[in-house]
Amino acid sequence: MEEAAGEFAEPGNLAGIQHIILVLSGKGGVGKSTISTELALALRHAGKKVGILDVDLCGPSIPRMLRAEGKAVHQCDSGWVPVFVDQEQSISLMSVGFLLERPDEAVVWRGPKKNGTSDEHMAAVDALRPYSPLGALVITTPQAVSVGDVRRELTFCKKTGLRVIGVVENMSGFVCPHCNECTNIFSRGGGEELARHAGVPFLGSVPLDPELTRSLEEGRDFIQEFPQSPAFPVLAAIAQKILNETPVQLS
Repeated sequence: MEEAAGEFAEPGNLAGIQHIILVLSGKGGVGKSTISTELALALRHAGKKVGILDVDLCGPSIPRMLRAEGKAVHQCDSGWVPVFVDQEQSISLMSVGFLLERPDEAVVWRGPKKNGTSDEHMAAVDALRPYSPLGALVITTPQAVSVGDVRRELTFCKKTGLRVIGVVENMSGFVCPHCNECTNIFSRGGGEELARHAGVPFLGSVPLDPELTRSLEEGRDFIQEFPQSPAFPVLAAIAQKILNETPVQLS
């Protein structure tokens, strides 16, 4: 599973990867890292092995969500060796966060190391094209400004020939931690309407659950601890839809 976009390793390093998915948005702050982590955990609970490449250059947060902050990565002849985040070695992670000396250290890149969003996405798509990536998950939030930005991301996918597996609407309502009622503090349905307009599948609306958010902040597995969360069945359904898309079952 890919989070956002970035530079990729030599071809041989991807030889053992069956399916590659990019998690994209075209807008910051919509929860790409959160959705990537939640889906990785959901796929693990479905008995699959998942690798995450976290290339959020300015705010790598997935190591914290998977309780892997501060772990060391090592180099070998073929490149960097990812970190396994569980004893079963079912989730492996590589993040720019592992390359920082301190968690609060800033990544200050420009020029050839850090280009514009379109350049980064183009580099990722071009590098992955020989491996026929399964497609992209496009993340939005319900607000009109987010939907507008993500609409341009769908246009990018179309122009580059990157198949869109579907649209996920994140932060779709707020789950009260006391009564479990879900309130639409933002508008609702923008992601579904966007998917319908673009002619791509709508995979589901993930509500903002404070308990789930807290568990990720503390690096805990929300699926084991909060199976009653309204977000749980939605995320499980999205993971199953991804599995249904694979021509060969994910291993």
